[in-house]
Amino acid sequence: MSAVQNPAAAAAIAQQPLLLIGFGSDTVSEVIAPLAAAGYKLRLGGPQDLARGGPWSLVIATPSIPGLGSLELLAALRGETAATAAGLLVIGPQQQLAASGALGSARAHTGVDVQGLPWPFEPSQLVERVQAMIRAASTALEGNTIDLQPGMAPQLKLLQESELLGRVASEREDLRAGRAPGDSFVAAIQLDELAHFGGRLPAQALQHLWLQVAELAEPDALADEKLAFGQAGDLLLLMPATSPREVARRLRALSRRIAAHRFDLQGQSAQYTPALGYASVRRSEDAVEAVRHAREAARQSALHLDLQPALYRAPREAAPKPPPSSALVQWLSGLKARHALWIQYAITMLLGLGLPFVVYWLLGTNGLDISRGVYLFVVVSLALTAASIWAEGFLAMERRDPPSEPAAPYPAASAIIAAYLPNEAPIIEDTVRAFLRVQYPGPLQIILAYNTPKDMPEVEERLQRIAREHPRFVPMRVRTSTSKAQNVNAALPYATGEFTAVFDADHQPDPDSFRRAWRWMSHGADVIQGHCFIRNGASSWVARMVAVEFEQIYAVSHPGRARLHGFGIFGGSNGYWRTPLLRELRMHGFMLTEDIDSSMRAVLRGKRIVSDPYLVSRELAPETLQALAKQRLRWAQGWLQISLKWVLPALRSPRLSLQQKLGMLQLLAWREVYPWVSMQILPLIAWWAVEAGSLSRIDWFVPLFVVTSLFTLTTGPGQIWFVWKLADPQIRKHSRWLWFYMLTSTLFYAGLKNAWNRIAHLKEALGETTWVVTTRAKAKK
Repeated sequence: MSAVQNPAAAAAIAQQPLLLIGFGSDTVSEVIAPLAAAGYKLRLGGPQDLARGGPWSLVIATPSIPGLGSLELLAALRGETAATAAGLLVIGPQQQLAASGALGSARAHTGVDVQGLPWPFEPSQLVERVQAMIRAASTALEGNTIDLQPGMAPQLKLLQESELLGRVASEREDLRAGRAPGDSFVAAIQLDELAHFGGRLPAQALQHLWLQVAELAEPDALADEKLAFGQAGDLLLLMPATSPREVARRLRALSRRIAAHRFDLQGQSAQYTPALGYASVRRSEDAVEAVRHAREAARQSALHLDLQPALYRAPREAAPKPPPSSALVQWLSGLKARHALWIQYAITMLLGLGLPFVVYWLLGTNGLDISRGVYLFVVVSLALTAASIWAEGFLAMERRDPPSEPAAPYPAASAIIAAYLPNEAPIIEDTVRAFLRVQYPGPLQIILAYNTPKDMPEVEERLQRIAREHPRFVPMRVRTSTSKAQNVNAALPYATGEFTAVFDADHQPDPDSFRRAWRWMSHGADVIQGHCFIRNGASSWVARMVAVEFEQIYAVSHPGRARLHGFGIFGGSNGYWRTPLLRELRMHGFMLTEDIDSSMRAVLRGKRIVSDPYLVSRELAPETLQALAKQRLRWAQGWLQISLKWVLPALRSPRLSLQQKLGMLQLLAWREVYPWVSMQILPLIAWWAVEAGSLSRIDWFVPLFVVTSLFTLTTGPGQIWFVWKLADPQIRKHSRWLWFYMLTSTLFYAGLKNAWNRIAHLKEALGETTWVVTTRAKAKK
């Protein structure tokens, strides 16, 4: 790709005004008079006018500007989008010009043409100098300098890849010789959509598109960063003398800017999904390898489309096969594989019960009994947890509906259904037809974004037949995907709606769901989480139990907690997002619960998430305890990842209120501590029995213990009462289900969920992050 020949832009420079900064009333007339007589347009202003006005043909300033040093002025000239074409002319006494850091090496470091004119001067000298600087800028534009449209920094220069390789090679030599600190990196910037239709665009349109991307890259001229057109149809960026953390931060910001930007493409507005990769210059064998590694990393980023830049990491060689094991070792390995969950359960019980008992015993026998203090902490903690559960229930009792009429007409809407087709094949057509029955006054686009490791011609042909009958249905196979997050991210560029709903493949939304969601959104909500209702509760005792549990979660806990904490959460399905916000945040597939992760990022950006228990979609529950355990272990481990990642940023966030920060502590930190705290009564009692000589000698009727125990025990029946009051009518009519859930929850299910949480902690510590698909079956009618 050759540099842009732009004589029209070059001629336009002379028509742009000159900006005068820092001149006093006693000197400004001597500058204005000769320039005005020469026909130049002039504007008196300050540094803030670099962004407000322009573009400027030339900036003329004094060496000393109150509140702004010369180098700061250069940085402003380089960083503002409405900067100067011809550069900076500094006018002042000779001694001030000699002492100013703006002159000398400034041009080499910033890319801005900086010249000085000593005071006093002849009027003809000033005019000739201004003419020469503008003429030089115009000549450069007619050659290799690239002007990027009004409002874009005209001094931005793009190299060719061969030129950049030379810069990278030089940078690598400096790094290896110790002449440059730290490390340097090469980044490759790709646009995913160009891989699909870029070949149909004329070269001029592609060139113009990449110029717009280059402007968004905001290279730091003070750091000698360079941009170049890549021969692979991408953009290359050299970032010298920096750190991996800083590169990742800047590239993440760039990725978000590109994704949010609307590009001018042959007179049409278009958006693109960037994929960014970067590689170390120091660790590469040569410049060519550094660029190749950056491109390989960008291709890895393109597999996820989550706006996260990827750092190139050399593939690890496969470890050699270990020598044949003995029969005993093989038997033990097989035993571990078959009974891993039970082994992990035993380990967590030892950690949660055995270890605390040993600590109480060792300290107590050596005169340091901490059991009373621990006991007080445990009972108060359990009481406060029970109180928060009651508070959530009472807050959920108040029904809150969106306004009866939307604040704006119903816009175009989109639905993205994420599916792993081999697993969803038995139900996917029912799901699609349920979405086609949705009654929405505006255009409703339905995207089925699915992945499959093998072709499924019969199912895919039936989906294509539905698409031919209903053009608003778009089946889209994401060939590089291995996760829900990748499916959703791949579908987002094609979503045409002002708001987009995200669903799992087993969901069937109520016909009026999109209308209700827009009524919330048009009145200020950014995300709406609906009510996920289990439609196969009659299939098995496990599904029946989960059906009541989901009413407890979506009809009671979610809306009550949203009011208690001051924010809601997106649970992964039946969630409605403003499309620009979802495009900005994406789904991060490296998180086991990418839905909660996107919720946290939205809340920390000050976005409003509403929980609406009357926005109903019907889904399928696991039908066996084994399937339920796999699902909940993944959820529990995902929540742990969220807690580790987001507790501290939430507490430091200036956007969150005190109420919201306390809510984050309870939602994230306490949920991880509680499963361990809740079992501490047992080792305490065991220690007291040892200390007293037997269980019968323990005083069981301590008032604090009795009161808190009774209060804590009321939460189970209390939650069932709230469910009976607030659940969907189709659940309330099965009163036996409610009694069944209270029995199973009391006897084992509540404890089992705590055990799953503890096992998830162990799995995370051991590095186990296997994602298991929840098996599907058609709901029994």
